[in-house]
Amino acid sequence: MNGHVDGQLRALISIPVAPSEGGEQQKVLAWVDTAFNGSLVIPKRLIEQLRLVKESATEAVLADGKTVELETYGCFVEWFGTVYETQVIANDNEYPLVGTMMLAGHRLEIDYAESTVTLR
Repeated sequence: MNGHVDGQLRALISIPVAPSEGGEQQKVLAWVDTAFNGSLVIPKRLIEQLRLVKESATEAVLADGKTVELETYGCFVEWFGTVYETQVIANDNEYPLVGTMMLAGHRLEIDYAESTVTLR
């Protein structure tokens, strides 16, 4: 899987997401966030566009130590040729985030000189 480093030095990859198994996939451009140990965070505005179904809420501890309750939504993600069901966390930020749970078992290479991202 290949991505790119943007002008603000964010490592970005495209992840196919669908609201249901066999549903129409839409590619989500996600920021690789190695400080986030979950799988995916998707902005609420994009969750609405993707028509994801709310599943529950979960407590999370933010980087500043504050505990918050976050809404979770179900979706299907294509990841290295396999489609599987997962939950995503909703937020109000601009970019979706892909965390280390998705990166586990893979090799991430970010080349800032060439502005490339490779995940294999």
